[in-house]
Amino acid sequence: MRPVIAVHGGAGNIREHVRPRRGEVIEQALAAGWQVLQQGGRALDAVVAAVRVLEDAPEFNAGRGSSLTRVGTIEMDAGIMEGTSLNVGAVAGVQRVANPIVLAARVLEASPHILLIQEGAERFAQEQGIPLVDPETLITEERRQRLQKVLARLAEQEAGDTVGAVALDVNGHMAAATSTGGLMGKIPGRVGDSPLIGCGFYADDRLGACSTTGIGEHIARALLAYRSVAGLANADVEEAARQALAFMETHVGREAGILLLSRDGRVTAVWDTMHMSYGYQTETTRHIVG
Repeated sequence: MRPVIAVHGGAGNIREHVRPRRGEVIEQALAAGWQVLQQGGRALDAVVAAVRVLEDAPEFNAGRGSSLTRVGTIEMDAGIMEGTSLNVGAVAGVQRVANPIVLAARVLEASPHILLIQEGAERFAQEQGIPLVDPETLITEERRQRLQKVLARLAEQEAGDTVGAVALDVNGHMAAATSTGGLMGKIPGRVGDSPLIGCGFYADDRLGACSTTGIGEHIARALLAYRSVAGLANADVEEAARQALAFMETHVGREAGILLLSRDGRVTAVWDTMHMSYGYQTETTRHIVG
């Protein structure tokens, strides 16, 4: 099986002047995930490696640079799934973990549960040897300024720059991962689609893998990631993604992006926002949209 890694940096009104830098980080994330796959590593480890790069970059809404709640705090969500056994790990509302996707992966591999939240998730992080950090180190001044603008607009919802990755390894196994800081100006305690199986992410070796981005309440109600992957049973990768997005638009609302990878290694990204950042890497091709 020929390996593939694909990543996204969110869909929304992404300002043109920041796109070159976003493209650079996406290239770095692809390189990190591709290195794992080239060495015969698991798709699961590849998506973690890729998403960690995106979480560490303040240009994206995940890890450092996450969006803030309306009271100015940080609450991050992440989820990951591998397509062989359909095992899942997710965390929600964490504040003191620099890379929530790493913690989500530990939930998948080292706990009997699929979703841990807030203080319980952070206690589990300590048990697993994942260091806790001061939340202030994850908050950027740019996000503080954006929060004030959003609050002035009565916390108008806007699709953001959630990050994610999907991968296929040499053994034919697949994985999907998504990480986010959530909506800017959200009510503390709000959880969107990103840590919810079938909503923000889904992987099944028999069909494909998907990571989504956008307005979480809409994505979750449409089960957008699962709907995209399930569509691969009867449609090619682009048509499956477009059909899933059309369902969401018709039944619950707009503002989403889909990154979808089929079991035969084909990748597509579709969105109904102004822009979506994404990229993919194969043995012969590297494609990046910043």
